[in-house]
Amino acid sequence: MSFNPTGTPNPYAAYPPAPAAAPVRRSKAVGPLLMIATITMGLMAGLFFAYDISVMPGLARTDDRTYVDAMQNFNALIDGNGLFGMVFIGALLAAAVAAFLEHRQGGRGAALWIGAAAVLYLVALMITFSVNIPLNNELAAAGDPARITDFSIVEKFRTTWETSNIVRTLVCTAALGFLARALVLHGRGTGSATMRPHGV
Repeated sequence: MSFNPTGTPNPYAAYPPAPAAAPVRRSKAVGPLLMIATITMGLMAGLFFAYDISVMPGLARTDDRTYVDAMQNFNALIDGNGLFGMVFIGALLAAAVAAFLEHRQGGRGAALWIGAAAVLYLVALMITFSVNIPLNNELAAAGDPARITDFSIVEKFRTTWETSNIVRTLVCTAALGFLARALVLHGRGTGSATMRPHGV
């Protein structure tokens, strides 16, 4: 048994020091992907929110023919916009990949928040493809607004389409909040040591 400088026995001398933990390799792609996911999610939430508070209330003040004409133009412009397509799909892809990489490198807390955000956005996409897009297609199939005689589609937009869009806004806003939380956790992880000695 060895003795410490004061001459008293050192009870821990018989135990060899524990080996240091292997450092965790951190992917440099997680940070940029998480930023992309947050920005694109914010853009989608903002787009849906703009429809909620300005576009749809504004159209409600017009006649049915103007309503159909305006919505047909809005949908055509969005459908043909490549940048919108990148944001629309990119929000999900960036979040999913970031969650996978963050979990693999040990950031399970941040990965959980990112994964939850991806699931919420997936819900928004399901609403879009099952409710909003079919109604948009029905509106487009109605043809030239100047020749339409049955405007029942307008009532579907004022009820079903607008309600589902509000849900999309809420879901995407919640997902954006989750990603913001993940950014904080990810920042703490990269700014601290990736390993600690046993027993500390």
